Amino acid sequence: MRRRAFISLLGGATTWPLMAVAQQPATPVIGFLRSSTLADATNLMTAFRQGLQETGYVEGQNVATEYRFAENDRDKLTALVKDFVHRPVAVIVGNLVAALAAKAATTTVPIVFATGTDPVKDGLVTNLNRPGGNVTGVSFFAAAVGAKRLEQLRQLVPSATTIGVLESLDNPEDRKDVEVAARAIGQQLIVLSASNSSEIQAAFETFVPRGVGALIVTSSAFTFSHRDEIVALAARYRLPASYGVRENATAGGSDKLRGQHYRCLSPSRCVRGSDSQGREAGRSAGRTVHQIRVRD
Repeated sequence: MRRRAFISLLGGATTWPLMAVAQQPATPVIGFLRSSTLADATNLMTAFRQGLQETGYVEGQNVATEYRFAENDRDKLTALVKDFVHRPVAVIVGNLVAALAAKAATTTVPIVFATGTDPVKDGLVTNLNRPGGNVTGVSFFAAAVGAKRLEQLRQLVPSATTIGVLESLDNPEDRKDVEVAARAIGQQLIVLSASNSSEIQAAFETFVPRGVGALIVTSSAFTFSHRDEIVALAARYRLPASYGVRENATAGGSDKLRGQHYRCLSPSRCVRGSDSQGREAGRSAGRTVHQIRVRD
């Protein structure tokens, strides 16, 4: 064998394993993104992994998930979205605020959301039956029970002539539903917004002097992150309060209902195939928004 031919054959044998590896399909990566904190999503992550396994995806085997949390920082959230889009990940899974940020950043990467509000009003999709674009998800319409929460609070605390509403800008629909119901029955409300701990404290210091006898805390990523603080202040000021999710009431208990929503978010269609196939999956993923209506 000639020396040049031998060197060529040796070189080919050396590079063949690399070529073989390069030809193997890459493990799809899911970007799990929330605008709040890691501590707020522990049970949701567990439910999400269970949902993946039920559809044949196991982390570390045939799918990878990268978890990111913006700690209620909008600038950090924007940077995290850009990082996911730049990679790009096969699909982004997020709460309302995270999904809106992702939608603003990409029209190609599939986005799967979980929200308690109306995704059409929030601007996530244009239609419930045919969302279009690269966005789909689960909506359980928690805001739609705002009127019921007001009714129940009035029954439990009939002496409360004025009811306070503590909201954050993450979920204005919850507050609007309560306001509509209050106007219909002539109930006086005092609505205050908070975006940090000092504003939460200031809100409670305002509620009591203004005669608030009971409180409705709207459901949002922000109020959920600050649930221990809000519950403690409600106890200090002796304000009976209504919360949107179980963790607020138990100040750290499990929330099986919200966990079920994240079990439903298994984006199996979005993590299959190549990058071009992933973009097509994003378009097909935007065909149906799952709806879960909460009943009292």
